[in-house]
Amino acid sequence: MPLLATLLAVAIFVIDTATPLEFAVAVLYVGVVLLAMDFAGRRGTLLVTVACAGLTLLSFAITHGEDWSSGAFLRLLISLSAIALAGSLAARHLGAMATVREHANLLDLTHDTVFVRNIDDVITYWNRAAADLYGWSPAQAIGRRAADLLQTQFPAPFETVMADVKRDGRWEGELIHTCRDGRKVTVDSRWSLRRDDRLRPIAILETNNDITERRHVEDGLNRTRSQLAHVARVATMGELTASIAHEVNQPLAAIITNGEACLRWLGRPVPDIEQARKSVEQMIRSGKRASDVISRLRALSRRDEPNFAAVSLREIVGDVATLIRRELLVHQATLAIQALPDLPAVQGDKVQLQQVVMNLLMNGLQAMDEVTDRARRLTVELGRDEAGAVVLAVSDSGPGIAPAAQKMLFDAFFTTKPDGMGMGLSICRSIVEAHGGQISASNVDSGGARIAVTLPAQPDQAP
Repeated sequence: MPLLATLLAVAIFVIDTATPLEFAVAVLYVGVVLLAMDFAGRRGTLLVTVACAGLTLLSFAITHGEDWSSGAFLRLLISLSAIALAGSLAARHLGAMATVREHANLLDLTHDTVFVRNIDDVITYWNRAAADLYGWSPAQAIGRRAADLLQTQFPAPFETVMADVKRDGRWEGELIHTCRDGRKVTVDSRWSLRRDDRLRPIAILETNNDITERRHVEDGLNRTRSQLAHVARVATMGELTASIAHEVNQPLAAIITNGEACLRWLGRPVPDIEQARKSVEQMIRSGKRASDVISRLRALSRRDEPNFAAVSLREIVGDVATLIRRELLVHQATLAIQALPDLPAVQGDKVQLQQVVMNLLMNGLQAMDEVTDRARRLTVELGRDEAGAVVLAVSDSGPGIAPAAQKMLFDAFFTTKPDGMGMGLSICRSIVEAHGGQISASNVDSGGARIAVTLPAQPDQAP
């Protein structure tokens, strides 16, 4: 390029000096200035501009000497003006480009991947971090469609995401990209829309933060938390051994009693078929009751992946109340359940929510063991708050929560029991938060503690 610019300048000088052309040949030096932009930089381009103006003046001096006719002088002014204007514009453009390159170099310093796409998803800028993460250099990435190059997996259809960007001007979410070597990476992606002076969308700036390792760690923590919750459920079932045995033994004893009665009705000289039939029906009902108890126990002891579906908290509380019926007798406590008649369902895993209810009821029973001056009463309230969420509150008539324990009540390994592990309420909090809800604790004015769980109602049942 420098050689080409030099040859062009020499050719223009020779033509301007040696030929009697009646037009401003020196205007062609603008081409030399434009060529200089590609290799000389801003300062060098200004020097080339000055040199071209000098060659123009030298050619004029050689050609016209002291003959400063109006036509020749006017052509000189036109040529010098064109060269000066071209040099000025070139210098300004190079200055702007230098600023852009400086900003681009700053973007190369960030660890986040940054690239720019036009409205057709074609990449126009690709920073160093993007090249390092994905494996394509800027030259290989620029001009390609981002979704095709990275084989992007979107949380929603691409058209929906683009519609959100055009409407809101930005979008955030998690994406899965495929690198050049085939690796899958999960990124926390943020898109910002750029508009022109007429507010038309022209480009999207996308910044991505690689969270693949963090996602692996979170998945591991979720698996560990699920395993810990399973262990806690099994431990709670161990505490309920007497109650479980009682609940299963009752229907079995009823089956035996009704079976013996059935044999007696049939063994009469004139068999009483009607009474025998009623005895068999009682046996069937008792068998179903025993089966229901065993089914609930199997559900609590299974270690399945969470299965979110519409569930009724009223039914969950009823199932758990059946399992702890003997514990109520042992602890000399009563249980009252108060529920709204039109209580909506919640979206959740039935087994996990059963675990929450069982932990809260067992904690309430154990908290009242030292109470001797008033009735031991557990109350379960099922209602809704002002926002329409479903609220499950368990209140006891125990000593309440000590001020020192208030802030640490839901922390892992914190316990007020001499033989407690301190995991029950911590697991409850994890389960409730995983369901999009909240759990809180407070003292009751009349004595005792109140644990409240708030869960979102089913979307089609929210007010």
